[in-house]
Amino acid sequence: CIECNACVTACKNENEVPWGVNRRRVVTIKDGEPGERSLSVACMHCADAPCAAVCPVDCFYTTEDGVVLHDKDICIGCGYCFYACPFGAPQFPKAGAFASRGKMDKCTFCAGGPKETGSAEEHRMYGSNRLAEGKLPLCAEMCSTKALLAGDADVVSEIYRKRVVNRGASVLDWGVNYDKASLRAPQSVKGKASSDS
Repeated sequence: CIECNACVTACKNENEVPWGVNRRRVVTIKDGEPGERSLSVACMHCADAPCAAVCPVDCFYTTEDGVVLHDKDICIGCGYCFYACPFGAPQFPKAGAFASRGKMDKCTFCAGGPKETGSAEEHRMYGSNRLAEGKLPLCAEMCSTKALLAGDADVVSEIYRKRVVNRGASVLDWGVNYDKASLRAPQSVKGKASSDS
């Protein structure tokens, strides 16, 4: 992650997220210090979601694809999910009155919501349903460095495993993200350079 915030901007624009709500955000670790890193954070769609465990009205559900979604018609805006989530994914827009909250909003992995798929109501309440269209979540599609990946869990975890194994082998580990051959100097240039020294 190079902290370009393309994922954040794309999500806000595509899903028409309410003011004050960020379904995705970029955080910087060790800001201004050696070893500084940026990380794009959103709902992790946990297999055993703590937000769902504490919800008093059971507004959370998991799709067959493993995406954790919620029903805004059931949500009462209590905020328990916000405190239970270790990633700070649940967000609450201001409802107008002092210290009051609206219905919870969070990353939907571009999977829409419980309304009819592709309907205007689904888009208004939950944003785009790109998964139903056979597309990747927009944040992953817009990530220029491929720090964000989406798709089959086995494929994605193998890519991340390779990145961890190769960490430190090349500058910024771009060789794992992109074709390593395109990042290297041609062999003839390498050979010539070594024979001159």
